[in-house]
Amino acid sequence: MGIMSEKRKLKEEDLYAPVRDYFENLGYTVNGEVLHCDATAVKENVLVSVEMKTSLNLDVILQAVQRQKAADFTYIAVPKNSQSMRRKRWQHICHLLKRLELGLLLVTLRKNGSVVEEAIQPIPFDRAKSISSARRKRKAMIHEIQERHGDYNTGGSTRKKLVTSYREMVIRIAVILKEYGPCAVKKIRVAGDLPEKTGQILIKNYYGWFEKEGRGVYRLTDKALDELENYPELTELYRRRLMEHEKTIKHTN
Repeated sequence: MGIMSEKRKLKEEDLYAPVRDYFENLGYTVNGEVLHCDATAVKENVLVSVEMKTSLNLDVILQAVQRQKAADFTYIAVPKNSQSMRRKRWQHICHLLKRLELGLLLVTLRKNGSVVEEAIQPIPFDRAKSISSARRKRKAMIHEIQERHGDYNTGGSTRKKLVTSYREMVIRIAVILKEYGPCAVKKIRVAGDLPEKTGQILIKNYYGWFEKEGRGVYRLTDKALDELENYPELTELYRRRLMEHEKTIKHTN
């Protein structure tokens, strides 16, 4: 209870002394509250501004961006919170700070000597490097787009089952099994002109739509028949394609 009570009483001004000592040790002259800046540090005509907050939020980021207009470098200083730093949101905020070229100081307050860590440097953001590091994700996004056969999701929706390329593939397989009844994997692949991964989809059965009836033979579950009704457009699309593909095979033979 005592620790929580101390955290609640923490004020922005509690961060000033550790931040001041940090920059003074680097040879800066430090002043508090200069024209609305929480702290400033000057050395050889280099001006650094620091905005201090008890938590890393949008308000302090907006303040820091305003300080960038006058300062050579701008930092945000907040208490170090290991629990917050483990969250995904923290990583996203840190990425935003890097994009904005803002520095981040983490302050650990201690009675026997506080510690200040420079978690992020206020240096120019390398967009090319950022894009390069996300190349795999970009490739996955483009692949997902190319594998889809229409736009069946509403942007911004939450708590809804999304129609991904994987779900489309499951629906394609389900349509075949609904039309032809229990089938071997090979027959499913030939009937729907489907790729090699069809067998793995049936085996893993993430949605619980398929049931093994014999060696390499699968059928639809009641769950699949019920849930297929949620995708009438896709079901009809793949049923038509199945019929067209069947005609093509007959004409070829």
